[in-house]
Amino acid sequence: MIRHIFLRVLYTLPALWLILTMVFLLIHVVPGDPVLQMLGQDARAEDLAQLRHSLGLDQPIGVQYALYLEGLARGDWGRSIRFSGPVRPIVLERFPATLELSLAALLVCVAIAIPAGVFSAWRRGSRADRATSFFTLLGLSVPNFALGPVLILVFSVEIGWLPVSGRGGVSHLILPAATLGAALAAILTRMVRGSMIEELSSDYVRTARAKGIPETSVLFRHAFPNALIPVITIVGLQFGSLLAGTIITESIFSWPGIGRLAVQAISARDYPLLQGCILVIAVSYVLVNLLTDLVYAVVDPRVRLQ
Repeated sequence: MIRHIFLRVLYTLPALWLILTMVFLLIHVVPGDPVLQMLGQDARAEDLAQLRHSLGLDQPIGVQYALYLEGLARGDWGRSIRFSGPVRPIVLERFPATLELSLAALLVCVAIAIPAGVFSAWRRGSRADRATSFFTLLGLSVPNFALGPVLILVFSVEIGWLPVSGRGGVSHLILPAATLGAALAAILTRMVRGSMIEELSSDYVRTARAKGIPETSVLFRHAFPNALIPVITIVGLQFGSLLAGTIITESIFSWPGIGRLAVQAISARDYPLLQGCILVIAVSYVLVNLLTDLVYAVVDPRVRLQ
């Protein structure tokens, strides 16, 4: 097990390097001068040159890239241009907010998708099944940037039940978590339904029903555990995408997470800060996929880690 974990981590290092390299090159190719944004259009050429030299932006891209990799090896992520401080504490300070929002959205997704998918498979072809299919299609069709403002308009502006934005108690978490979890719940519902339909048509399920076992036990003690492997795959991938895809939702609800911080870094052309955000997101995605592999062996004893 330890050897498997070590090898998986070792295999992810080239992927992380490729991601960081692509991000480094892309943000330097995008038009825009962070120094000019900091000092303004009326700044003197001498001041621009001095600040650009102090930030190391006057050096060739190859030299900047080598210095960036050298800093990562020492645990130094650079200094933020926008916040004038080390990147690592700034990014890590925002990460708990993104993790909290992602976990809440995943909880909303699972709480909706698993009961709906199991029920839809159990009542396959019924009106309830068709209604579930309609709502999953609706959830897939409505993007986050459209659903978020609608939820704010209804539950915050018109009814006044929930706060509009910010991070605070549970009430601040409901709307952004529902916005993120809705589309993912639609995807997971279809996966659970398809996997359960396949298991319910198996011989062991027919045998269990012939023995007079209650239908609830047939569904949740026999069929559902065997249908979990593809579901776990989707849940793991969705959680990784949640960590990487909260940018729009965090911007809509002014949630102080890494996604919103990345938007601010892009707007300010803050290269070190954006690279720090991408680094945390990429590492989180890799760790979630690794954890998903380990859960396989717990859920299904047939799975063996080589």
